[in-house]
Amino acid sequence: MEIRHLIYFKTVAEELHFGRAAERLFMSQPPLSRQIKDLEDELGVILFFRTNKRVELTEAGKYFLEEVIDILQNIEHSKTITKQIHNNISGEFKLGYISSTPKQMLATVLKQIQGKFPYLRVSLFETSTQKQKAALENGKLDLGIMRAPIYSSELRVTSLFEDPLIIAGSAETDFQTLNFFHENFISFNQKYAAEYHRLVINTCNRMGFEPRIVHQSNSMSSILELVSQGLGLAVVPASTVRQYPHLKLKTMDMLDVDSKTELILVSNIKSKNSALGEFIDCIQTEYRKFIA
Repeated sequence: MEIRHLIYFKTVAEELHFGRAAERLFMSQPPLSRQIKDLEDELGVILFFRTNKRVELTEAGKYFLEEVIDILQNIEHSKTITKQIHNNISGEFKLGYISSTPKQMLATVLKQIQGKFPYLRVSLFETSTQKQKAALENGKLDLGIMRAPIYSSELRVTSLFEDPLIIAGSAETDFQTLNFFHENFISFNQKYAAEYHRLVINTCNRMGFEPRIVHQSNSMSSILELVSQGLGLAVVPASTVRQYPHLKLKTMDMLDVDSKTELILVSNIKSKNSALGEFIDCIQTEYRKFIA
C-alpha cells in the first residue's frame, strides 16, 4: 500500500463517482478502478458498493476514510514540521488573522519580528476562524488570531482578551427611538463565520428581538462601512469601532445583556517553529496596549 492508494481512495470517497474522481486525479477511470480494487484486495475488505447508478461507501469504507484523512493530515503536518526544522528561523512563518484584527497592531508586531529574525519571511492570511482552524490542524498555518470557541485536541489556545458586544449605527442613529424589530441589520455571512453569526443572533434574541439581516459580508471593515452609510445596524465587538475613527458611527452599549466574544491565539501543539513563541509574546504585548 502506497500513499497514492490512500489519495485515490479518499478522492473516490469524496466524489462517490469514479469518473469525477479520475478527472480530479488527472487520470483515466479504468486505472483508478484497478487501483481501488487492488487496495480492497490488500485490505481483504469491500470499500465501495458499486452499481450502474451509484457508488456508496461500505461501513468498512467509512471507517477507513476517517483513518485515511488522519494519515494524510499527519503526513502533511510532518512535512511542514520537517521543513520548519530545516529552515529554522530563516524560512516562512504563516500567520492567519480575522478581519477585525487591528492592522496597526499587526504592523507593529511584524516590525518587531523583522528586527529579531531578519531572514524570516512572514506570510499573512486574512480569513475566518473556521478556515484558520483547519489550516492549523493541517500544518498550513503557524499561528492564528481568531475568535473562541475552538475545540481541537491538536491545537493550543492562548487567550488575548474578552470583547463586549455593542450595537453600531450611523451618526444619524437615534437609539432612544429605535424599534429593533423594524431595523435592518448587517452581519457576517453565516457560512463564513458560523459561531460569530450565531452569537449575534443569540445576543439579539436576549434583547428581545430577531434581527432582520439584509446585508452580509466577510469583512468587519465592510460591515462598518455599510453601517456608516446608513444601510443598517450591526452587532460588533467594541474594540473594532476604535479601529475606524474616520467612519461616522454611533454606538450603544448593551448593559442589560452580558454578551462578549473572546479573541484568542491558536497554534498547533506539534509546531517546532522557532519564531512561534516570539510571535505570541509580541501579539499579547501589543493587544494589551491596544485595549488599555
